[in-house]
Amino acid sequence: MSSSPFTCRALDASSWPAFAALVERNGGIFGGCWCMGFHPEGAGKDSTAALNRERKLGRVGAGSAHAALVFEADECVGWCQFGVPEEVPRIKSRAAYEKGQSEPPDWRIACCYVGKGHRRRGVAAAALPGALDLIAQLGGGTVEGYPEDAGSVPAGFLFNGSLSTYEKLGFTRNRKIGKHRWVVTRAVEPGLTSAEATAAAGSPEGRSFVGRRRVRALSDRRGRD
Repeated sequence: MSSSPFTCRALDASSWPAFAALVERNGGIFGGCWCMGFHPEGAGKDSTAALNRERKLGRVGAGSAHAALVFEADECVGWCQFGVPEEVPRIKSRAAYEKGQSEPPDWRIACCYVGKGHRRRGVAAAALPGALDLIAQLGGGTVEGYPEDAGSVPAGFLFNGSLSTYEKLGFTRNRKIGKHRWVVTRAVEPGLTSAEATAAAGSPEGRSFVGRRRVRALSDRRGRD
């Protein structure tokens, strides 16, 4: 079986040129959004593509924009945006979401995007595990996503990704907040890759491994405090 042609990298100053090139090849993304729509500033009628680009670059420089960028060789072909709730508050179906909210998650999955010419090739399926791996490196915690049923929504409008992609990675349905949109949740262990976590969830030995990783992470944190 051949290995995946994709690798993932964090969005930061070093990967910004590749990210920007993808956005520019795709017309600024949805009329010039530059993946600002889920940030507090938004990407509404009062903004321009140039302003959104400037704001996104500023956030990347400040460390307040997170995404797993999917690369094929040296070309960025898609991404999965994530962040703490304060970083990406403008989620879809927000009013319905807030009616049933109890405690906020540690992290949110926001926009998932695949560039033209690369769709239906597994880019989105690589992006979400990449985001979970980066979240693990940042300390882990509870992660929420807001996907839709791919069988009911055109692929070009699956801004948060498809429900089946999330469920394959161990997310569980929490509640419905739209006609086809769900809140799904999953815990991510600190320092544990998505592949390790998925394997660990399926066996007592794996769960024991997760427990040992959790104890080590807590010990490391206490040692730094």
